[in-house]
Amino acid sequence: MELSLSTHTVGEHTVLEVGGEVDVYTAPRLRERLIELVEGGARHVVVDLSRVEFLDSTGLGVLVGALKRLRAVNGTLGLVCAHERLLKIFRITALDRVFALYDTVEAATEATGADPGTA
Repeated sequence: MELSLSTHTVGEHTVLEVGGEVDVYTAPRLRERLIELVEGGARHVVVDLSRVEFLDSTGLGVLVGALKRLRAVNGTLGLVCAHERLLKIFRITALDRVFALYDTVEAATEATGADPGTA
């Protein structure tokens, strides 16, 4: 399955909508897009994973890298992840304690700078 990426702005947040599969083959495209956003000045990024069918460890690594990159510039990263199959991956890897996870883009954009666990 192909990876789809589209971006729009909600207030001061840049929302990156991701669709398809994020795996060893498609993760480099996601990484490049996230780097472009941060280098382009985005500081509050929301990655909408609601249309993602599959996410592997390479994709998780890309998201961790984006979080580190944003934290280095005093930015924030929120993930929209409401599907149980993806939430299970975050719980198993304990990344649900690292990332701010939200059910909707609206919830993510309203919680600027919220710490994980307060979302």
